[in-house]
Amino acid sequence: MKQNIAVIMGGYSSEYKISIISGNVVYDNIDKTQYTPYKVVITKEKWVILTIDNQEIRIDKNDFSAIINNKKVTFDCVFNVIHGAPGENGKLLAYFEMLDIPHTSAPSYQMALTFNKRDCLSVLRKHGINTAKSIYFDKGQDIDTAFIVTELGLPCFVKPNNAGSSFGISKVNTVNEFKTAFEKAFAEDTEILIESFLDGTEVSIGVINYQGNIIPLPATEIVSENDFFDYEAKYEGKSQEITPARITDTQLKNLHTEALKAYKALNMSGFSRSEFIFKGDTPYFLEMNTVPGMTTESLLPQQAKAAGIPLPNLLSNAIQMATKK
Repeated sequence: MKQNIAVIMGGYSSEYKISIISGNVVYDNIDKTQYTPYKVVITKEKWVILTIDNQEIRIDKNDFSAIINNKKVTFDCVFNVIHGAPGENGKLLAYFEMLDIPHTSAPSYQMALTFNKRDCLSVLRKHGINTAKSIYFDKGQDIDTAFIVTELGLPCFVKPNNAGSSFGISKVNTVNEFKTAFEKAFAEDTEILIESFLDGTEVSIGVINYQGNIIPLPATEIVSENDFFDYEAKYEGKSQEITPARITDTQLKNLHTEALKAYKALNMSGFSRSEFIFKGDTPYFLEMNTVPGMTTESLLPQQAKAAGIPLPNLLSNAIQMATKK
């Protein structure tokens, strides 16, 4: 009997549209000889299954089930494609864990930890992983821009602490640009992170549990047409994404070491995609994305393809790893 798979998409954040696109790609590429996938759209207003003819069927939140054609449908596994809240910050996954429904992401605590950039960086620094220098502020705090410049220099980056897909991120080149950057970041989150600028080759690398082994995927070099790898660069073709990355054997070896160390230090499972910038041969960790994009432009599917893993195999493996946990 085929397993029922809930492909959850949507969410509560600015990443809603990207999640819907990713979710549809996952739905279309799941091996339907093994699984029966359902599109499940989750928003603050409603949790619904979308049928083939775009009818909405309400999800019963008591047990995450639905009545379809007078029959109760439950799910053997949840394929999480919600970027941002509540899928990437652990909250929704804690709900599935309480219901004992397997899901394709890491456990809820790990998801919450990696989503919080401050906490994630703090843990990884303890494991000897190099990161940019950073300062944190909360909404309502007095922010001393002179102190920031003294500590981090210019240019620097202002980021929301809990957000993805480069929403709310600004590169600040002059003191006069701080005000707009703070407003942009605080529009996404009540906490912000300010990081020193690292000038070097930027790479993105996926690490996955594939057939029971934790493996790094081929790295992607990011060459943005914009000032940095922002939303336009990620999703609107304003960058070159070169897989495999044009880095030396030494750099690649160091990158694999650090990416695997980060994955294991954070006790991850499922998908991850981490961003690094090289200073010489040393990769500096920027952040980890635990619900990577699955659009046709997304990096992790590109990297899996370069590793000889077709998208249907990648998705089937994620489900199999989840149901074996």
